[in-house]
Amino acid sequence: MDNRRQIILDTETTGLYPNAAENPDRLIEFAGLEMRNRSFTDEKLHLYVHPQRDIPAEAAAVHGITLDKLEGKPVFAEVAQQIADFIRGAELVIHNAKFDVGFLDAEFARLGMPGVEDLGCTITDTLAMARERYPGQKNNLDALCNRLGVDRSRRVLHGALIDCELLGGVYLAMTRGQFSLTDAFEQEDDDTPQTTAPQPADHLPRPVGVKLKVLAADSEERAAHEAFLDQIDKSCGGTSIYRADAGSAQQ
Repeated sequence: MDNRRQIILDTETTGLYPNAAENPDRLIEFAGLEMRNRSFTDEKLHLYVHPQRDIPAEAAAVHGITLDKLEGKPVFAEVAQQIADFIRGAELVIHNAKFDVGFLDAEFARLGMPGVEDLGCTITDTLAMARERYPGQKNNLDALCNRLGVDRSRRVLHGALIDCELLGGVYLAMTRGQFSLTDAFEQEDDDTPQTTAPQPADHLPRPVGVKLKVLAADSEERAAHEAFLDQIDKSCGGTSIYRADAGSAQQ
């Protein structure tokens, strides 16, 4: 069973440039939802942060957060340790991780604190995963929710908390194939005899210690398979490669 501590993480900011020489952009919202064993736990951290600067209208139009709404909220220095303790040692699952990690690192650096990787975190970037899986297609969060059947009807504006919830669904959908077999067939009794089936070279490595049940076809299923091969032989006017391979394997 995979018991890694994962944090689905998102931020909202005043803009795009956390390291600008003058009036750098700042973090104004942080959200992190803990996931273990591919399920959200009750552990989460959601904070609004006063940026100590203005929020441009074009940024507010995206996330709906104005400076008035942040009146009385803590500045980053007041919540920095809370954020660091929450993410420490976890795998951070982030969409376009370079952006969010860049802002967190810049905020920590202003206080002389360790950056994200120095806190022992590893990063999984779902944008990079999506670009590899769906090259040439839109891979923003909205597009992935539509493609993968994740309900985004509650998302009117960008918001760190709702985006974390949606990203968790997207991440689970994109990685489901890596876990479905082990989730379905994992056995609790470690003393049960194991039959190991060969895996193709390009198959994902099987997690250590996981035992998979191998279910043999019954006579009815074998007969149906042979009838299907008969149809293939007839259509190609000879012996199909499936039977040829089977004959080679038996020699």
